[in-house]
Amino acid sequence: MKKTTRLRHLLARPGIVVAPGAHDASTAKIIEQTGGFQAVYMTGSVAAMSILGEPDIGLLTMTEMVTHAHNMASAVDLPVIADADTGYGNALNVLRTVKEYESAGVAGIHIEDQVAPKKCGHFEGKLVISQNEMVGKIKAALDARTDPDFVIIARTDSRAVLGLDTAIQRALAYAEAGADVIFVEAPQSLEELQIIARSIKVPLLVNMDEGTKTPLLTVQELEKMGYKIVIFPRSAPCAAAKIIQELMQLLKQTGTTKGFSDRIVTFEGRNLITGLAKYRELEKIYLAKE
Repeated sequence: MKKTTRLRHLLARPGIVVAPGAHDASTAKIIEQTGGFQAVYMTGSVAAMSILGEPDIGLLTMTEMVTHAHNMASAVDLPVIADADTGYGNALNVLRTVKEYESAGVAGIHIEDQVAPKKCGHFEGKLVISQNEMVGKIKAALDARTDPDFVIIARTDSRAVLGLDTAIQRALAYAEAGADVIFVEAPQSLEELQIIARSIKVPLLVNMDEGTKTPLLTVQELEKMGYKIVIFPRSAPCAAAKIIQELMQLLKQTGTTKGFSDRIVTFEGRNLITGLAKYRELEKIYLAKE
């Protein structure tokens, strides 16, 4: 079954879809190998951090993001949901953006209604385009896909700019335009999360991002509210960054990593993540013996 179709089936059946965030292909593989997760999420903020070492302020190009998405989608059998930022231009640009992401092998993307260049959804100083312009982008995205199961997620960043009521109004308009899933970014309280879930009757995506404006709830609590997809965009990448910071401090202070060995994946563990055994077997089949 195609990954797009599998994601569609997940959206249609009962239960919430948990999609941890990955910053590279190996992290996506770890998520898959852990078992129990239904999808992988690729966020633009961590892509900017891992590819450029820069903040999420719209510096990555569509080509860089599509390449990153392709590498991740190629590494795992799980459906990958990818951040497509603002669609990298107007509705005409969105036509190409959808085609490129679809060709990259991801199962769905979200496009937001920020003014380009965009900012992280929890940064101050965001601006949004008009509701009508975003509706045009959604319609372009729907028309551009060649696989009808490719999932189009409409994200609104208007909560921080225009207030919750307007964010919900926009979300309803985007759903009416045909978006498969709605993503209201950066609600600021438990009550707001509840209001959003009550007000919008299409599948909803919610972002659990540590240390930001939105309170952290459990998967079970979010499912009970009515959310359909929950993403944890920075959890794994930023946990890895924290561990690396601690390792570098130890190495600087002691001149060795011995005291950190129990927190480092072993040589064999790395080979298990990357699937070395499969290639050893392929060597026996395809590589000529002298």
